[in-house]
Amino acid sequence: MQSLGRFGWRIQSDRYRTCAIIDCNDIVDCMASITIRNLEETTKRKLKVRAAINGRSMEQEAREILKSALKSVPKKQVNLGEAIHRRFARLGGVDLERLPREFVRWVVAL
Repeated sequence: MQSLGRFGWRIQSDRYRTCAIIDCNDIVDCMASITIRNLEETTKRKLKVRAAINGRSMEQEAREILKSALKSVPKKQVNLGEAIHRRFARLGGVDLERLPREFVRWVVAL
């Protein structure tokens, strides 16, 4: 539901979120905002092109990218040894002949 407030500000409210504007200088934000510093010019240009292709603003395109990237469940971290074992387990094991163990003689040069 949208309506115009006292100073022409658009007030949006729904069941889960409410925005209140008491004065034109006193705005209560409904959503969080983020500032991205040191963004490379090529990245910004690609975002602008992608937004234009999808018919969105750069801000809306960035929101959609973040939403889709964070929608997927992060993969469970795996122990490196277990990952290597799983990768080669289907190939089967290798039986190696045991080498006899001997004491190592250390020679100290003077």
